Amino acid sequence: MSAATPRYRAFPALRPGDPVTVVAPASPFDRASFEAGLEVIGRRYRAHYDPGLLTRHRYLAGSDARRLDELRRGLADTGSRALFCARGGYGMMRLLAGLEDTTLAAKPVVGFSDIVALHQLLQRRGLVSIHGPVLTQLGRLDASAATRLFELLESTAPAAALTGTETYVEGTAEGPLLGGNLAVLTRLLGTPYLAPLEGAVLLLEDVGERPYRLDRMWTHLALAGVFRQVRGIVLGEFIGCEEKSADFSSAEVLRELAADTGLPCAAGFPLGHGERNEAVPLGTRVRLDAGSRRLTFLESAAR
Repeated sequence: MSAATPRYRAFPALRPGDPVTVVAPASPFDRASFEAGLEVIGRRYRAHYDPGLLTRHRYLAGSDARRLDELRRGLADTGSRALFCARGGYGMMRLLAGLEDTTLAAKPVVGFSDIVALHQLLQRRGLVSIHGPVLTQLGRLDASAATRLFELLESTAPAAALTGTETYVEGTAEGPLLGGNLAVLTRLLGTPYLAPLEGAVLLLEDVGERPYRLDRMWTHLALAGVFRQVRGIVLGEFIGCEEKSADFSSAEVLRELAADTGLPCAAGFPLGHGERNEAVPLGTRVRLDAGSRRLTFLESAAR
């Protein structure tokens, strides 16, 4: 496939005032945080949701049956122009098998963290999706995060480039941007739901994982051959990943692991669970210049 032929299908561009749907396929959430995020997207689009998304079952936003039915309807609904996820956490993986025969309307799905399991399914179907804030995060982020998200959803131009803070391995790489949360990706290894990673630029980020756990998950990817398939590595933020009283940092561990791959790698991109979580289109071609810590988007997410 030539570089001029997109491997993943862009979605129809949204317009202000379009109807959009909110779903909760993973963990339950704080109502105030949800309402704050809902207000942000509500100023731009006509957002609706099923009141059932406010229910709880242990560590999930309701039963598997409730969440699966809500998600299936949301993905197939041609009258809604986008799907926004309320929260990550855990639970999306439990629904993957139930989505195998779901018809997918042409629309973007927005979310990150546990929602990466859904992104992987969408990329397996050849679709572009948006790694970006969930509603419970969006309300506490700077207004620029929403601005970038809306531009991604509405513009047919490539997204603005992003800059990281550290070069781990010099070099450049081009390919579709795939990936997301490190823990979720490792849990999909060996399942039929991991998207093909051959030729990709791999995005990784995480939260609350001590350095040895980051090492273990990274090594799992290595042993599974992932770093022989991808062309470069983009590291977002790793929040709350330090070992108490240790004389080393999680960044030192990640730098060493990245060096072992020999792949171009830059770190510190504003992606993930931190105070900034810039929306990026998964499935679009990017160019990573690790030396200048720059990630350039070569295709638009919307058409």
